[in-house]
Amino acid sequence: MAMPQAAGHASLMDGVYRRQRHIYDLTRKYYLLGRDGLIGGLNVPEGGAVLELGCGTGRNLALVSDHYPKARLFGLDISQEMLVTARRRMEREGIDARLAKADASSFNAEALFGQTRFDRVFISYSLSMIPPWRETIAAGLDCVAPGGSLHIVDFGRQERLPGWFRAGLRRWLSAFHVTPRDSLREALESECEKRGASLRFDSSFRGYAVQAIVELPAVDEMMLH
Repeated sequence: MAMPQAAGHASLMDGVYRRQRHIYDLTRKYYLLGRDGLIGGLNVPEGGAVLELGCGTGRNLALVSDHYPKARLFGLDISQEMLVTARRRMEREGIDARLAKADASSFNAEALFGQTRFDRVFISYSLSMIPPWRETIAAGLDCVAPGGSLHIVDFGRQERLPGWFRAGLRRWLSAFHVTPRDSLREALESECEKRGASLRFDSSFRGYAVQAIVELPAVDEMMLH
């Protein structure tokens, strides 16, 4: 049932990024705020596995490699166009990362990467571009190892910004098929309740961006639930 929708979204993203991927990192650094803070706060354990959902050009995974040289890196994206750029970056920078084309809302990590659990999973400014974004959160949490964590940064509600700026920003974002997920916190709280997980949720830049960390309990804690 979800396959035609995923195929349509993949085609849309390929169309959007076929040319944009060449200038994506240069232009996005000015308004995708909080990405570097997310990566700096991953605190990847020695030799830990890190998966990015919606890895795009590979910019974030390259930065993870800089911060955590011993980490094992994995990434998936629905856009083949973006993956072409990401693979070239990994090769150019000598980074060992396994990348795969997949729908972030429904994927088989074992089939893609040969493993089912990751110490850290992160999603950077992708939920606002993925129509089944709640399913993406659930899929990400499903492959977080016990004691591991899911990290998210994305557009917030902009609730402390002037109304004219907020309205203009949302019109501009919609032109790029971006929709801020205003109920993100509630969706994460619901997942935490189901899984016995804890949530840290922060808003920054007057609500322009939000950061969230969902920490799953360790094995012994999970058994108590």
